[in-house]
Amino acid sequence: MKKLREETVPYNTGWAAELKKGQIIRITATTTVDFVAFRRQNLKERFDQARTKVYNMKIFITTGDKLMGRNNQRMMTIIEDTNREGTHDLQKGMCSGYRFQLAKKEGKLRDYYHRDYKEEDIPDHGCYENLSKALEPYGIAPEDIPNPLNLNQHMKIDGVTGKMEHTTIRPKPGTYVELRAEMDLLVAFSACPDMPVGGKPVDVMIYEP
Repeated sequence: MKKLREETVPYNTGWAAELKKGQIIRITATTTVDFVAFRRQNLKERFDQARTKVYNMKIFITTGDKLMGRNNQRMMTIIEDTNREGTHDLQKGMCSGYRFQLAKKEGKLRDYYHRDYKEEDIPDHGCYENLSKALEPYGIAPEDIPNPLNLNQHMKIDGVTGKMEHTTIRPKPGTYVELRAEMDLLVAFSACPDMPVGGKPVDVMIYEP
């Protein structure tokens, strides 16, 4: 293994980096991580939740599954997933400061996040703002950021009604996911504030096998 980059991303902030084809990114976290990818040679080609679900024929992806782009191109492969406590989410979008304030205004914070909040506990920004800031240097507008792969965000989904609920199920310390780039990419993620459990810093490493 040849390490190319290794760092810790603080809670409720964003991060972005370029990956060459064949390089691997390892994300180690105990809370939710909102992850997106773009083709480096054409940033309009980006990760797509729907294409990914259809290609893999499942809504929960894990080791061996592909992350697909808007044009049905294979962007990444999950080569190792050590999360045994829960699943990764492909249904939701990303949180935002506006989303938190809307939930507060409508009295739905407890319904959505399963605990009560003091005014000072409600973040003024979330993954939407974090990813927007991280991707701004690459010329990517906020509206062009795709709905993410929400690593470690275990959702309860009713198979009959389709109702979704947040849960507090999160992986144990040291849990990681490794994804291999199948093309040259720009990748980014947000260390989510993860309202149901409280966010934590995220460790990231890029390496060549």
